[in-house]
Amino acid sequence: MISRRNIRVKVMQTLYASDSGKTVPAPKDAVVVLDKKIEQTRQLFTYLVYFLTEVARYAETDARNRAAKHLPTADDLKVNTRIAGNLVLWKVLEDSSFQSATEDLKLQSILPRDLVRKIYDELVQTEEYQDYIQMEARFAKQEKKMMEFIFNSLMLPNELFISHIEEQFINWDDDAEMMQGLVLNYLSKPGVQTFSNFLSPEKAVFAKTLLTTVIEKREYTLGLIKPRLKNWDAERIAALDLILLQMGICEFLYFETIPTRVTINEYIDLAKAYSTEQSGQFVNGLLDSIHKDLMAENKIEKKVFKNSTL
Repeated sequence: MISRRNIRVKVMQTLYASDSGKTVPAPKDAVVVLDKKIEQTRQLFTYLVYFLTEVARYAETDARNRAAKHLPTADDLKVNTRIAGNLVLWKVLEDSSFQSATEDLKLQSILPRDLVRKIYDELVQTEEYQDYIQMEARFAKQEKKMMEFIFNSLMLPNELFISHIEEQFINWDDDAEMMQGLVLNYLSKPGVQTFSNFLSPEKAVFAKTLLTTVIEKREYTLGLIKPRLKNWDAERIAALDLILLQMGICEFLYFETIPTRVTINEYIDLAKAYSTEQSGQFVNGLLDSIHKDLMAENKIEKKVFKNSTL
């Protein structure tokens, strides 16, 4: 479920947290921190999907509540519950790993029902929803589009919802960008991925190996970086940029199935997304220079394994 880019972000965050403490952690201790961060990400992801399903399912609650009024109006008796039968919604609800995760994490206990209702009330007023409930047949594309609309256009822009998420999940600021991609990817293939194991065995090895390698090779990688800082103000170089450079160098040297161009592009993107405005250019320049020198010294060996999912 979690991508290699997501793994790099988690490793980066783990290294940055230890760097902020001015101490180099033991690899095994860093792995514990990494595992905790990935678990926090899993819990946040599960809750976002859970909240989304509760908004869609609220149509049935709304219909029951209106019909139960002492003197229900004609409108009360004809609430459209089409959204509660959304095909994507039911693929999620029938996913046994989703059911287990929501129960194990006790997500119902932290769900603000009033906020669910408010977002549902906003939904039924939208033109997109009105068009949706007028459709006579169900088409997979439109079913997915409606669930994406609730998430992208009603949940994420809602200040009360974001405040709620920030209160419940301390990793929201770190994971917000990642979460949008993960949820949208999941809605494209609901029920295929599992909520219990966020990492495949192969990706778990990649995550832990990348983290421990960067720690163990720290002095060596810094030795390659520091001589190239003469054209840069060392005092203004972001600590995050140095971490990204170390990670990139380790991928060059110790991850033989990852093409060097992929590594360079990935860390340029991460620098742009998570560091300063100049970081993309900085990381690009230094990684490219270091890569050329390592290639000239025949220190980089790459292999291609067709069955690798990394």
